[in-house]
Amino acid sequence: MADPEPPYLQKLKSIPKQPFLFGPSPIQFLPRLSESLSPNHTVRIWAKRDDCNSGLAYGGNKIRKLEYLVADALAQNATHLVSVGGIQSNHTRAVTAAAAATGLHAVTVQQKWVPISPPLYDRTGNILLSRLMGGDVRLNDEGFSIQHRDATKAAMSDVVKAGGRPYYVPAGASDHPLGGLGFVGFVVELAAQERELGVFFETLVVCSVTGSSHAGLIVGAVAEGRHRRIIGIDASGKPVETKAQVTRIARDTAKLLDPGLEIPDEAVVLDERFHEGVYGVPGEGTLEAMRFVAGLEALITDPVYEGKTGGISRSSDIF
Repeated sequence: MADPEPPYLQKLKSIPKQPFLFGPSPIQFLPRLSESLSPNHTVRIWAKRDDCNSGLAYGGNKIRKLEYLVADALAQNATHLVSVGGIQSNHTRAVTAAAAATGLHAVTVQQKWVPISPPLYDRTGNILLSRLMGGDVRLNDEGFSIQHRDATKAAMSDVVKAGGRPYYVPAGASDHPLGGLGFVGFVVELAAQERELGVFFETLVVCSVTGSSHAGLIVGAVAEGRHRRIIGIDASGKPVETKAQVTRIARDTAKLLDPGLEIPDEAVVLDERFHEGVYGVPGEGTLEAMRFVAGLEALITDPVYEGKTGGISRSSDIF
């Protein structure tokens, strides 16, 4: 007879989610990167390709998190998802995609999180895709912050005045009671794939800005009790704020899943070496890391998140 599932897993499975993912995201071994960084073959580097996880407007980590938030929005009979991000936000694109796929409307406040303004910056890329999917895109001059914003309150009020029922999705789908659940599920999913592959990934590296991807991984790792190490790479340029938010989200998520599940201080690891001082702008270290990984594996990373996370691949202390 199989052992009963632990309480955190029973609770996680009981929380409704809207199915947006294809299934488990693929795991890719990176042989040339592994050989380059560890010629003696003591380290093998893999990527879990959550950039390939869904058919909703290119997928990504936000879609995994939005499965829970959108299910909650639908249960509350919401008509609109209201959220916030930078002008070229992956998150607001994902929110708009999730809204379109479920018959909801999206209102996204797009702010000047990145201190650059090249030609057509507010007309191409992610913001263009949001408009293409029917999103109500509202430009706003406020700068970067991982905190809740007054501009979203105004957007929520506008929806109510028009007779709608708004549902608030915070930046990154993070600072929300359900924000950490997607990446607790990621760890459960990963463990099943490890059993199939016959491997154990003792170290997971993830970018950390608004914090719930990082926090969810921490909760999943602590809950499974296999001494898995989670390393967050700060890309916010505000590591004190980010670490505090990661810690709070992790502990709130753990309490939701199992009141007896404690997240110790030492479980929250945030590497501050690669943010290059500002959110959204790549320095030469980020560009070098992007070229390095792309040239070896044809693995394309972005300059805001994954590229800065890739900086640790050039640092020997992780090995």
